[in-house]
Amino acid sequence: MEKKAIFDGIIKEIKTFLNQPHSGDSAMRFISESIHQKLSDYDWVGFYLVSKTEERMLELGSYVGEHTDHLKIPFGKGICGQTAESQETFLIDDVTKEDNYIACSIHVKSEIVVPMFKDKRMIGQIDIDSSTINAFNVSDEIFLKEICSLISPSIH
Repeated sequence: MEKKAIFDGIIKEIKTFLNQPHSGDSAMRFISESIHQKLSDYDWVGFYLVSKTEERMLELGSYVGEHTDHLKIPFGKGICGQTAESQETFLIDDVTKEDNYIACSIHVKSEIVVPMFKDKRMIGQIDIDSSTINAFNVSDEIFLKEICSLISPSIH
């Protein structure tokens, strides 16, 4: 099955899930699991949310994949922190070429991080790691931006 068809199927599943009563945590969990199961290059799928208690800090939300010790990431540090700082998508074809990369796993080769907004304010991001170099492109970015726009109303 081509990637676009998989993306469309996942979006349909997410919309169906979000039309039922749910919490932000359960929505993030559902989305992480759905993406991880259906997209072979999406080895680690998770959400980082802007901390409500610490200024300029991201906190790990739901995720699926290898364990991470990065429960908190300051704005500006690593790819997630740079995304929080710039509020723009980062698509990294080869993490070994990044000076400001925080290694979560020796297996990660590429990463995409897409910010999530609610009422024009950044509230978090979706972070995807892959063990494949050049795993992501603009179609992944468009797909993940749609997911962020769908879930952001559920995040408090």
